Amino acid sequence: MEALRQDDPRHFGPYTVLARFRETASAVHYLGRGADGDDIAVVTAARPALAAVPAFRRRFQSEARTAERLAGGWVQPPLAAPADGLWTATAYVPALTLAEAIDLAGPLPERAVRILGAGLAETLSRVHATGAVLQGLAPGTVLLAEDGPRLTAFGPLGAAAAAEANASGQLSVRLGYLTPEQVDGKDVGPASDLFVLGLLLAYAATGTTPLADGPAAEAAERIAHASAELDSVPDELRDLIAGCLAKDPADRPSAGSVAAELALEGAAGLAKGGWLPERLAASVADQAARVRALRAPEDEADPAEAAGPPATEPADSASAPASGPAAPEDVRPASEPADEIPTGPQDARPESGILATPVGTQDAGTPDTGTPDTGRREGGLPVPASAPADGDIGDSSTTRFLGTVTPAPRTDRATTQLAVPRELAAGPQPQSPQPVRPAAPPTAPLPPSAPASQPHPYTYPAAAPQSAPAPLPLPAQPPAPAPSTAAAASATSRRALLTVVAAGAAGLVVGGGAVAALGSGDDASADDGKPAPKPRRTLPGQAPEPSWIYTHPAAEPAPLTSGVWEDKLLVLTGATGATGIDLRTGRKIWQRADAAGAQAVLAAGKDLCFLASPTEFLWLSPKDGQVKHRVRFVDQFTGVPNMKVAPLTGSSGSVVWFTGSHTVLVKAPKPKKGQKPGRDTQVVKAYFFAYDIVLRKELWRVAVPAGRAPGTPAYRLTAVRAADLVVRQDAATLTPADVAAGKGRALFRCFDRKTGKLLWVRQFGALAPAGAALGDEEGQLYGAVGDDLQAFEMATAKPVWTLNGTASSVFGTPVQAGKLLHTTNRNQEVGAVDRATGKLLWRRSTEVPLGGNAPALTLSGGGGTLLAADASQVTAFAAADGRRLWKFQDIGAQDPKGATVSAPYRVLAAGRTAVVQRGGVFYAFPVE
Repeated sequence: MEALRQDDPRHFGPYTVLARFRETASAVHYLGRGADGDDIAVVTAARPALAAVPAFRRRFQSEARTAERLAGGWVQPPLAAPADGLWTATAYVPALTLAEAIDLAGPLPERAVRILGAGLAETLSRVHATGAVLQGLAPGTVLLAEDGPRLTAFGPLGAAAAAEANASGQLSVRLGYLTPEQVDGKDVGPASDLFVLGLLLAYAATGTTPLADGPAAEAAERIAHASAELDSVPDELRDLIAGCLAKDPADRPSAGSVAAELALEGAAGLAKGGWLPERLAASVADQAARVRALRAPEDEADPAEAAGPPATEPADSASAPASGPAAPEDVRPASEPADEIPTGPQDARPESGILATPVGTQDAGTPDTGTPDTGRREGGLPVPASAPADGDIGDSSTTRFLGTVTPAPRTDRATTQLAVPRELAAGPQPQSPQPVRPAAPPTAPLPPSAPASQPHPYTYPAAAPQSAPAPLPLPAQPPAPAPSTAAAASATSRRALLTVVAAGAAGLVVGGGAVAALGSGDDASADDGKPAPKPRRTLPGQAPEPSWIYTHPAAEPAPLTSGVWEDKLLVLTGATGATGIDLRTGRKIWQRADAAGAQAVLAAGKDLCFLASPTEFLWLSPKDGQVKHRVRFVDQFTGVPNMKVAPLTGSSGSVVWFTGSHTVLVKAPKPKKGQKPGRDTQVVKAYFFAYDIVLRKELWRVAVPAGRAPGTPAYRLTAVRAADLVVRQDAATLTPADVAAGKGRALFRCFDRKTGKLLWVRQFGALAPAGAALGDEEGQLYGAVGDDLQAFEMATAKPVWTLNGTASSVFGTPVQAGKLLHTTNRNQEVGAVDRATGKLLWRRSTEVPLGGNAPALTLSGGGGTLLAADASQVTAFAAADGRRLWKFQDIGAQDPKGATVSAPYRVLAAGRTAVVQRGGVFYAFPVE
């Protein structure tokens, strides 16, 4: 930070310039104060000498638009950016660059490296969701703030170690870090960002950069062929960094898997409570104090002078983080020619000053037009093509680099996109800045930029703390209209949505001017009473935005269970009552305290909602939650006083099945003469019930063996057929005698649906009491046996087919879908087999780190989407062929003082909506 120079501008739009903050190869960063006199902003202004080059102007504005669309998470949203100017403004965040931090305090501790890497990987995965490349990572483009890292460069221009224009007006950009594919003159892709991330993490962990240190020619040779020396890297990080530094891009991990391995709870969750070493934290605090003390210079220039960058170029100084923002989207027509920006390593250029190497097929979402190399220097490095005399290569919806072509999409390679819906802010929202160059409408609508009134340098989406959530509306076509006034509320938590797209597998179009919007649209009133707007149409492979988000009041415990009534109402039950949520809008309709403790939610015909609690059955009006009927077990089920009921076994139509038990006193027989009287004993009697919830009538009950103390056996429904049903007792309620009798194998019971008569008790192969099992209407039972999945005839217990698993795969409960059986296992794989033959049709990984239970499967109401939920995320697959569609991660409270979300995910299917629950937060996603 230094005082302003004589030729520095004194104003940028509404911002009064206070001081020079940092400088980069392409821009100067100033500290400015807003018109209200309180907020401090960082204004990034293009260097005047470069601003005269048309290719630079287009590139600068393109990267600024990318920063706007990636706003949220670890990316600062823009506060202002003139449509025809070469400057942007973002809120000031006290922070050091990674390079400054290493110079000041040396290598970071392992936990800090994990948080840094997870935050960067989360941002990379959002860019990679479109099949694009960021090329914005460098020690000077990454900031270390009090609550986590920040990324400030969004393309090769912002991350450039040097940028210059030659006499003909051609722009040359030199990068500090190269990748093996760049050195070899090959195309780069998302995996190239992972290589640079590996270099950056090694630098953060050791203070030196493997392969890239030293003279440029030697560094390029090491990058292309030598193995990285990682002995100084902490053991826990070495394998991950080595994977990122693999020579073959196909061997590198995805950004999403890196983020999950470094911080499964998310970078923000791991950073909770502070993450910077004491010396760095003190330096950040000192910087903040000095910035707050800044005052505008007395010789302030006239505001009219400062509508753009300074008239003369300031002297260069040390490299610092670039805020020049990369473009996954560009609003220029696709038919125009593209800009060429030769790039190269920081020191690897000849005396002429230009060494061009291919930077990427797509940079942060900007598709490439595939212009071939015009020539190559010795050693295989390409040289720049000639440019017109004025340096104007022509506008384009893309920015090309020499020697690059568009590669074919890679199938089955999941990447991550962070969808960032805007949080509600108190009071009216100001006009959003317009897009930098509003031209012809793109293929997909572009969201407006973040409101200028954001109090924090970046925004996390916050589900409204009151009963009504904020529906997420369609983004407006550019130019963006002013946002509507949001409902007045203060957010109690800040959250982010992590959705994942398999771009290549889903056929994402990345050429021909295709555009993918990465932000959310304007806010809508949370209590307008209208249906939530239909989510915008997305490109193939792009994850859907949630139709709405509902957050249960923080003062209440998270709901115990949830259910859907007639695909219209989401009913949440908990210790304090039941809540009805409109499935169209996500608005709370009613709340009833007298329905507390319910453990199941079902539809009781067209007019009532049925809730089962441990002591009674309730029938509520779906309109207002009023209790219409109440049946207490003590009154309805005669002969079973003080009945203790297990959770419902299952249901079919209007009939529910459940188990209950009570304790009876059995008096000792009268002793014979001369003998001591015996003791009275207490005996548990258990029953299996069928109950019609529409007629409110018990259909039958049958005595069954009691379970482990307190005595109620919990049955789980395995199959429902026309004439009978098959159940299995929960392993946790088996008595020691039951366990011994079963000899390690599960016992299944079959009951007549009409009378409750026990038809048979049977075991199937080596299926264990806790093994997953499912039966179908055709009389087959599918169960997890060891590492395999086996099918049996229920009538005879004979095996039909076996699907072999791998070591420790352990299959979970499958899901039937017509002729298919969808499978899940502990290797975090989801698949589909033919129910009749067991032939494997497809199998895909959720890309969750191994460990834990098999993902729980849910088939959408339309049958087109299979959702796999576990403790880490929800992954959506095309049910027919297994194409990985998207992933979702609620990475929890972003505020360092907020609570960390650790609850597993649950999915409810309701027509063409999938409701995803994690803890007290619910998200509605459109599905096929």
